Amino acid sequence: MASIKDKVNALAQQFFQETVQMRRHLHRHPELSFEEYNTSAYVKSVLNATGIPFEEMADTGVVAYLTGDMVSDEVIALRADMDALPIQEVEGRTYGSQNPGVMHACGHDVHTSSLLGVAKILHALKSEFGGVVKLIFQPGEERLPGGASLMIKEGVLENPIPSAIIGQHVMPYIEAGKVGFREGKYMASCDELFVTVKGKGGHGAHPHQNIDPIVITAHIITALQQIASRFADPRTPTVLSFGKIIANGATNIVPDEVYLEGTFRTFDEDWRAEAHEKMVKMATGIAESMGAVCDFDVRKGYPFLINNPELTKATRGYAEEYLGKENVLDLDLWPAAEDFSYYSQEVNACFYRLGTGNKSKGIQSAVHTSSFDIDEDALQLSIGLMAYMTLRRLGQ
Repeated sequence: MASIKDKVNALAQQFFQETVQMRRHLHRHPELSFEEYNTSAYVKSVLNATGIPFEEMADTGVVAYLTGDMVSDEVIALRADMDALPIQEVEGRTYGSQNPGVMHACGHDVHTSSLLGVAKILHALKSEFGGVVKLIFQPGEERLPGGASLMIKEGVLENPIPSAIIGQHVMPYIEAGKVGFREGKYMASCDELFVTVKGKGGHGAHPHQNIDPIVITAHIITALQQIASRFADPRTPTVLSFGKIIANGATNIVPDEVYLEGTFRTFDEDWRAEAHEKMVKMATGIAESMGAVCDFDVRKGYPFLINNPELTKATRGYAEEYLGKENVLDLDLWPAAEDFSYYSQEVNACFYRLGTGNKSKGIQSAVHTSSFDIDEDALQLSIGLMAYMTLRRLGQ
């Protein structure tokens, strides 16, 4: 009699090419955050064709329900995100984006097509498990406030309440055929900083008649680095970076104001709140001491992502059963942010990395770049592994 692993493997092979085609369809037709209307319609069409009931949520979000034939009260949620990025894809790909300036450069087409593939496997194995699997297809991961937060507000983690949620994300730095896990804190919180330093502009040859916002801004940027280097506990990773500065003066013109945008990331919610206060106080104080005014707006983003140790340890064990220990890697802390973190703050969560790179094929580009791509062979592993981990969690 075939084992559950053998059955999942066979179905992953059966649905592999279909999953590739679904991924390519989504890749050709990317949509920006909270605009995923056609993507959502496509997901619903696949669910309908498979015979899986669903409901709409958060405008473009979809939640499907797979109920096993066996008796069980267990509920597990699986999550995929659907939105793309405002990036122009490199030319020459047969499955390249047909929407100018929009591209699936973060692999959300992989996540969505994979979850649809998982749905097909689990639907074919309904007689093998009990309980409910909630399939969450969410909008807007790439843009605040994050589609996950909206889905949670609308009850995606209720009726029924899942005991665990599992999600995956592509990782081009890991070779296809391998996956990575980390217990505990994994990804950072992420806040956006918008700062305006207002002084008094004038002729560059008459500095004594001006209140130079450029010099004042330089002091502020330098001083704020103490947030990470001196105020933060060295055991708590902290990142403060400014990526945009606009002064709009000239060689001999001091502008009236300077505009800044930046990001603040860390792995502790108490320190995060304290750092917000320190940044505002420091920047406004420096500006005032030099005769200027500083407007400092902290827009709070995603919280840090934490992988429940017990769930992650068990899920990693299932991955080792399915792939072999040599193909399951340890992950380091990752200071990027993910709105899956909202789920991880509400329910036991496991967020792992799917290897999608292949150096021999020249597939190495990072996410959020115009040349990002995946080794599509990873899709067979992707759908098989998530289906297998789900079934094992359900007691198979």
